Amino acid sequence: MTRERRAPVRVREMGEGDAEVVAAVRVRGWQAAYEGLMPRAYLDALSIPEQAAAQRARLRRRSPAVLDLVAERAGTVVGWACVGPTPDGPGPAPAPVGELFALYVTPERIGTGIGRTLMTAALEHARKAGFGELRLWVVRGNTRARRFYARAGFTPDGTEQTDEMDGVPVPELRYRRMLG
Repeated sequence: MTRERRAPVRVREMGEGDAEVVAAVRVRGWQAAYEGLMPRAYLDALSIPEQAAAQRARLRRRSPAVLDLVAERAGTVVGWACVGPTPDGPGPAPAPVGELFALYVTPERIGTGIGRTLMTAALEHARKAGFGELRLWVVRGNTRARRFYARAGFTPDGTEQTDEMDGVPVPELRYRRMLG
């Protein structure tokens, strides 16, 4: 086992200085997770500098209710999660509803516990923020992510949407988890 794999995962709030590395985690995460689910040309065209600029702009204008977290192992950012109030509206829930907008781990570190650690931190933040439920969207064909979310206590709620990527429909399923 390498020294890095034994190093603990540290989760902290993302800062503007993390934008470039988070963009790389996101782009590489998309390219790995959505291979065969989205057009290759679309995935190949994803730009880390463009994504970093978008991350910086988003961080400057985001609501204080939204929290971005980064996971570090041995001083290297290896994952990113974002959680906050859902834009879908509260629905029938008695308490505010949150959404896990993103959770990505560098592809070579998937399965090492980093995603679980980020999920635990995101769930803790959601509880502290007073959310009674946490929702997320997952690409229907992304079986690895669907298994991960199911192990974390999320279940599909029957709501679906379809986005288009370079003219190709990409169906998504909404999952939810009640927060006790």
